[in-house]
Amino acid sequence: MVKFYESTFAYDYSFPAVTLAYFLRYPNPYSTHVLSTDVISRSIDAAGRLHTLRVHRKSSRLPSAVLKLLPQSVLGNISGGRSESYILETSTIDVNEGWMRTESKNLDWTGILSVVEKQEYRRHVPVDEGDDFSVGAGTTGVVTTVMFKSRLGDRLRARATRKGEAAAEDGEEPKKGFLASWSTSGIQRSIEAIASRKTENQLGKSKEGMKIVLERLRHGGLVGVLEGMRKDREMAFGREGVWKNA
Repeated sequence: MVKFYESTFAYDYSFPAVTLAYFLRYPNPYSTHVLSTDVISRSIDAAGRLHTLRVHRKSSRLPSAVLKLLPQSVLGNISGGRSESYILETSTIDVNEGWMRTESKNLDWTGILSVVEKQEYRRHVPVDEGDDFSVGAGTTGVVTTVMFKSRLGDRLRARATRKGEAAAEDGEEPKKGFLASWSTSGIQRSIEAIASRKTENQLGKSKEGMKIVLERLRHGGLVGVLEGMRKDREMAFGREGVWKNA
């Protein structure tokens, strides 16, 4: 079972500015849950396209509604519903054609919920702009699609089935447990719906964070962005904060 979410948006900034802001967007006041970012690899292919692989470490909180759906055997060691998780991000930029494609997916909790977010950024050229692709010209559109897929219901149903079969072999009456009143599809739909609502809220915060970085870039250039990142890091983690960006 799969659930999709899609949105479109346009930044009033040029394509070079938006793509630069994308790589410098952490930390910002709307991303205090991001603990660190590391570049795993970066290369340029024969067509001149830049490929980057990064991993983000985030402090995550499972929604309380999801926690209520899950048995302790699935949750494991979670304190207050919060734990750390890792997001793998791949991106490809074609500066000449004016597009960037990104994909981010969770590396943890995939047994409960797999989330894959794809974004495509496109340079928008006004009719009267000509060939001016400078940082201060034009707008950039972005289409975001998010796919949610939960396999938890399948896993729990299979576990319950195995326990029932084992009890039957021992001559015992199968015990009714967590899944007694839930169908497999019902569990999956509930988790996917909750995750979809949370993601919609987070995407709004992500856009606001990008806008802050872009404003810093417009008014202070790269130095302004780096200074803003330093202040955000100190606000979130103190002067000896753990945040890093490689």
